[in-house]
Amino acid sequence: MSQNKDSILKKDGVSIVLPFILVTACFALWGFANDVTNPMVKAFSKIFRMSVTDGALVQVAFYGGYFAMALPAAMFIRRFSYKAGVILGLGLYAVGAAMFFPAKMSGNYYPFLIAYFIMTCGLSFLETSCNPYIMAMGSAKTATRRLNFAQAFNPIGSLCGMFVAMNFIQARLNPLSTEERAGLGHVEFEALKQSDLAILIKPYLYICIVLVLMIVLMLLLKMPKCSENDKNLNFGPTIKRLVRNSNYREGVIAQFFYVGAQIMCWTFIIQYGTRVFMGQGMTEQAAEVLSQRYNIVAMAIFCCSRFICTYFLKYVRPEKLLGIFAVAACAFTVGVVAIQGVAGLYCLVGISMCMSLMFPTIYGIALDGLDEDAKFGAAGLIMAILGGSVLPPLQARIIDCGSVAGFPAVNLSFVLPLICFIVIAIYARRTIRRSKA
Repeated sequence: MSQNKDSILKKDGVSIVLPFILVTACFALWGFANDVTNPMVKAFSKIFRMSVTDGALVQVAFYGGYFAMALPAAMFIRRFSYKAGVILGLGLYAVGAAMFFPAKMSGNYYPFLIAYFIMTCGLSFLETSCNPYIMAMGSAKTATRRLNFAQAFNPIGSLCGMFVAMNFIQARLNPLSTEERAGLGHVEFEALKQSDLAILIKPYLYICIVLVLMIVLMLLLKMPKCSENDKNLNFGPTIKRLVRNSNYREGVIAQFFYVGAQIMCWTFIIQYGTRVFMGQGMTEQAAEVLSQRYNIVAMAIFCCSRFICTYFLKYVRPEKLLGIFAVAACAFTVGVVAIQGVAGLYCLVGISMCMSLMFPTIYGIALDGLDEDAKFGAAGLIMAILGGSVLPPLQARIIDCGSVAGFPAVNLSFVLPLICFIVIAIYARRTIRRSKA
């Protein structure tokens, strides 16, 4: 164990508290976007009378935007500055959120996917900018701790997103079940769809106003310059150096599987809980709302655990703590698969405790020592968020099977997150070996 009591909010003796607060607020903003959106897979499936697989296209569009824009974001940041990247990210986020209104007016599903894609292009700029910006703001010795601290505010935004989704969307949608909606005529169905969509889009329009205010604050506040702008991008040599770096290369792979696991656990807890509670006699809507409450509890545990992990990182090496939590996540996930009652749901909630430190710790380990290459390195790690686009539809296909050999398909589908956590445990183990060597 090693102790590191350097201040995480000073650089060269100068306080960075105000810039840190403003950039950290962006972590909460993209947390809100992520977790007001996860329950929408189920909501869109009901509103448009689609399968779970079709509803999961929300996640394809959402995390596809992260993948598509990460590298252009890195080039933009390297050409200009972290601050410029944050402002452009907030702007794209606001435009995507505003597009929910014309999408609702169209009455079609696909304009919503376009809105999500544009919104997450902005989130990609934010994450590509904010993560390395937080690391570069202060001492290099405290970079991983500072990033974990900033990331601890991400689940606070997520909790707000979940609360809004549960109380202002899910609870206010028409209570007709999926089966009852399937029996409606065309005119009745269209009227019901427009009513539900009017409810669904409101949180996105309100967050658009918040984003505009954030842009104004970013323009007014003097932010630290952590490095000089680099107009000579040297793209090829930078990529070669990154690919040769084992910590970084394997970190991108681990991040891909982590994000996939996170999104699967937080998206399909609704389907998992709904099956459990409908088996106890609840209506579909009541079961969905109660499942979302469990999701909020999971996020609260995630949030508290991240603060606790930030403290322990003062004394335990990041890769060792990552390995411990990855193994624990595997154990919980086995419970999710094997147990068919509410105890399985408790295991699913427990996974969030284990996931709490994974994203920022993998991020910090992968970027350690990259210096200026960290700007492109950050893009690779944000592109790895594609895991949230690729893996959930695979899980949705399993869930749509209903049952497999008499076993609930929703339980069996959590084999995919189990594989993801095994990959992360392997990465932690290999990193420990490299650090010893």
